[in-house]
Amino acid sequence: MDWGTLAGTALGALLGVSTTLLGERSRWRRENTSRERAAKQQLYSEYLAALWLTRHRLRDLQRNATLTREERIEQSGEILGATNAFQLLYQMRIMASEPLDDVAVQTFRKLLRLRDRFDEPDVSTDPEWPATQTALSEALETLRQAMRSDLGSL
Repeated sequence: MDWGTLAGTALGALLGVSTTLLGERSRWRRENTSRERAAKQQLYSEYLAALWLTRHRLRDLQRNATLTREERIEQSGEILGATNAFQLLYQMRIMASEPLDDVAVQTFRKLLRLRDRFDEPDVSTDPEWPATQTALSEALETLRQAMRSDLGSL
């Protein structure tokens, strides 16, 4: 048997297998990045929507003059729980990059500050309400921009 032929065949097989493996690895990496980006897009949009929905429901509750203080306090807590904002925050803390995680937590804290305004004797005339709501709106916009930036960096 000619060793040159055997070596050439082995080398050709090795090159063929290596090329195939590199191609598969590259395809897997692209698909994995695409799946990760889609999962982040879904989570980011759900979290942002939950925060906005909570903000709007709290604003509507603040405007409702027919409820007692205790009813408003109870409903403000229920609103926060019903929008899944807590659950989505913890998912964000797992999936988001460190800078985005910080912005997500800061925004959530501002949402909690808005909810805590219901502890005041009469939230419908609370002089701090507009400033707290404005701070939350600005934080939501900062969060949206940070999310877009994070998704663009994938």
